[in-house]
Amino acid sequence: MTLLESDVVVVGSGPGGATVARELVRSGRRVLLLERGIDERRRFYYGTYLGALLYTDRASLLFTEEGLNVIRPLMLGGATSMYCGCAAPPPAWMKARYGIDLDLQTAEAESELRVAPLPPEMRGTASTRLAEAAGEAGYAFFPQPKFMSPARAHRFPEACGARCMLGCRCGAKWNAAEWVDEAVAGGAELRTRAHVERVAIEGGQAVGVEGHVAGAPFRARAKTVVVAAGGIGTPRLLQASGLRDAGEGLTMDATLMVYGFVKGDGIGREPPMTWSHEDPDAGYMLSTLVDPWLLYPIMAALEKPWHALTWPRWGNVLGVMIKLKDEVSGGVFPDGRIRKPLTPRDRERLAVAEQACRKILVRAGAEPSSMFSTPLRGTHPSGTVRIGTHVDRDLATPVRGLYACDASVFPEALDRPTVLTIVALAKRLARHLGPAPVPPAGDRPDS
Repeated sequence: MTLLESDVVVVGSGPGGATVARELVRSGRRVLLLERGIDERRRFYYGTYLGALLYTDRASLLFTEEGLNVIRPLMLGGATSMYCGCAAPPPAWMKARYGIDLDLQTAEAESELRVAPLPPEMRGTASTRLAEAAGEAGYAFFPQPKFMSPARAHRFPEACGARCMLGCRCGAKWNAAEWVDEAVAGGAELRTRAHVERVAIEGGQAVGVEGHVAGAPFRARAKTVVVAAGGIGTPRLLQASGLRDAGEGLTMDATLMVYGFVKGDGIGREPPMTWSHEDPDAGYMLSTLVDPWLLYPIMAALEKPWHALTWPRWGNVLGVMIKLKDEVSGGVFPDGRIRKPLTPRDRERLAVAEQACRKILVRAGAEPSSMFSTPLRGTHPSGTVRIGTHVDRDLATPVRGLYACDASVFPEALDRPTVLTIVALAKRLARHLGPAPVPPAGDRPDS
């Protein structure tokens, strides 16, 4: 058995784990970062449909019991390898209802990552026309801020079109794996193919983790463990470690697209989610989005088989995405089940949002008879280890030295892009954990 030792063990390398690792290394802590997947960024299939099958849980065929499809990347950088690069600040209710002020950390992250909308010329002609039509219909859209800039592209910059939903090959879109690189350069130890099976706990104190690396058993010792394995992975690991109430309840930012066809060009070949609309009171967010070309007929057929026959018209489709603020329900259970039933309030909000999308599409020139909605899917598994229920405001579990830091800690559904909120929470946690303790004078190397 391989034995490892560190000040802090971080499980998961998505935006939460990568940020915590980077910040703690900068403060002088010894950090061991464990990732179940591998670094896919230089693989030939990265950013392709084949890649999406290879580096997602169950080849992108992970479903809740109710049939919601959940895309769960298992790779260095986590979900930031397959997101639309959208950035949204933490919702105001995070401070108002839960006393968690992330203003400082959010501003810091926005500055470091140069968060901004895409240049006007890259927002898409049809997408911009759709956003203007939405405004005329009474739904004000704004240019969506992004963790993306074509100026960052270091590979194939001439090919950058900001359309990389399956994985960014040119480097224009920020990936949390970049902060893993910084953490490793600063002294962190990274182990990929690391399947962590349980947190070791002695006398109510976390003392490390146990599992397998590339099939070989290992044990890592540390007095601080940060679990950042995502809204599904984190509760499963905590359950296996004796925290049986983890995973009770789940939010998803449940999502669907409403499609309509026009005679001219649609938005499918344009960058995704360049324009958005938020309505916190109504409990939903809207954005310009269409499923990628090869995924489109699959999702269309899941709604009604004959909708797949519209595939040849993919280039003429307009799409408005609904991201719903769903209520806590269902959960992630130790036997592997994932349940996410919609509540009556969820269905009410969804119906209102769908009606709004249809009004927008008609205003944009879509044929009313051509419109249809895709099946509901789960885009942001979260709320499974909630602040105020499973962890405190410092993200601490009842076990001393054991923390959670990812979308699982959201006390409610965000109904907006989650990455910036996760990064801000991770920066806040790193400051709470503090710098490495200064050894007594007699133990210092220069004493």
